[in-house]
Amino acid sequence: MSSISEVTVVVADPQPVVRNGLRALLGSGTGVRIAAEADTRRDAVRLASAHRPDVLILDLDLCGGTEAIAEVLQRAPGVAVLIFTTRDDDASVLAAMRAGASGYLLKSTGDEGILRAVRGLAAGEAVFGSVIARRLTGLLAVPPAPEEAFPGLTARERQVLDLVATGLRNAAIATRLQLSPKTVSNHLSVIFGKLRVDGRPGAIVLAREAGLGRR
Repeated sequence: MSSISEVTVVVADPQPVVRNGLRALLGSGTGVRIAAEADTRRDAVRLASAHRPDVLILDLDLCGGTEAIAEVLQRAPGVAVLIFTTRDDDASVLAAMRAGASGYLLKSTGDEGILRAVRGLAAGEAVFGSVIARRLTGLLAVPPAPEEAFPGLTARERQVLDLVATGLRNAAIATRLQLSPKTVSNHLSVIFGKLRVDGRPGAIVLAREAGLGRR
């Protein structure tokens, strides 16, 4: 992992032109350092495990589906995976989120959007490009689920999950529920375990599919 002031990144993409472009963009003066580059799935997993970067920028075509995402998160659970791809179909987006990706950007995203995404992921946010965000809104717009959704959660855990699904961060949830940020973080750890997801993005998908987070 990086120091507080520097974000470390591993770039995994089969195309040299993409790797070169990201290297130029994330160069000196941005507060981002590329620790390593990979052009195969095996190297992506190996280098992410070895360097433990803040962010792994991963081309979906390198994943062999989404298996590489799960493998990276198993070996280096603190790494935020940013999918950087040309694929914008529903199946690819949802599969990546369910596998544990923290962000999803199309390769048509501008330089500032890429930089914001990398910094946001390093800060613990879930980041999706505008096109993908609109698509997710449509995909997850399902009728509200009955009250017995997630019966394994306590009432408080369900409240926290509901607010997470609306997009609120921990500090805002703490203020809303009059809890400390640490208590919210503890609740989320328990929720992720009960839902068997790797983090916030996976929990949001399940919650929205179950009808939570509607405002």
